[in-house]
Amino acid sequence: MNDGAFRIDRHRFAVEHFSSRLHWRHGLWLALAFFGSFVLAHAQSDTQRIPSAIGTLFIWLPFILKGFGLNLLMSFIAMACATVLGVGLGLLQISHSRWVSLPAWFITHLFRNSPWLVILFMVMFLVPFEMQVPGLGIVRLPDWVKATFAFSLPVMANISEILRGAVNSIPKGQWESAESLAFTRAQTLRWIILPQCIRRAIPPWMNWYALLALATPMASVLGVREAVGNAQAAMEAAGARPEFLLPFYLFLLCLFFAYIYPIALWTRKLERKYVVAN
Repeated sequence: MNDGAFRIDRHRFAVEHFSSRLHWRHGLWLALAFFGSFVLAHAQSDTQRIPSAIGTLFIWLPFILKGFGLNLLMSFIAMACATVLGVGLGLLQISHSRWVSLPAWFITHLFRNSPWLVILFMVMFLVPFEMQVPGLGIVRLPDWVKATFAFSLPVMANISEILRGAVNSIPKGQWESAESLAFTRAQTLRWIILPQCIRRAIPPWMNWYALLALATPMASVLGVREAVGNAQAAMEAAGARPEFLLPFYLFLLCLFFAYIYPIALWTRKLERKYVVAN
């Protein structure tokens, strides 16, 4: 049995535990806690003060969902950028040239092992808020665009490692067979190795997308008006009543769970379908 294949299959690119641990019971407990929080908020609030927690949440629901739409947009764009950059970085990692593979290895592990919040602060404060673009003049970069780029960096590094691991999990006999047919290394990668890597990489790729989507609320720390930021603004507009905190934040948890759980189910299904036979 190929040692690389065993290592990759067992480790599942370091993210198997996310999809395997998420269960529908977590959503049930969240929903019960969410509805229970309304009872608690009603007990804590002054009956003369209106609207209630549920009424306030209903009023501000479109505003919060608009922020959630920005979370999704950030996750889509960041994942697209991370995929393109990560595939390129992964190909550099498996290069036979040490001058190419070592810098790629360093960049991969630098961003893989850096806290996402640190990367977010670094990008938000180091990237200028305005840029001179030829033909367009001065273009202002919204904070959510910079946050999206920041989120793409750690995911890029992990996708790079996914690609490297997937390539290394292919049995060496396939490389040797391609070499005997006079294929170049580039042709072997393009026509034989990478097509097989796709199905092995899809489940961990989806796992990282789910983790990325869950990480986007961190942008609210720096003033990006996504779901969490809009929920905080809604509570402030409603009078900053402390009894609203639990219902609003539990609603956000339920919202993200409803989006992420189907992805986790799909990921587990693909893992079973594309399991690597050793």
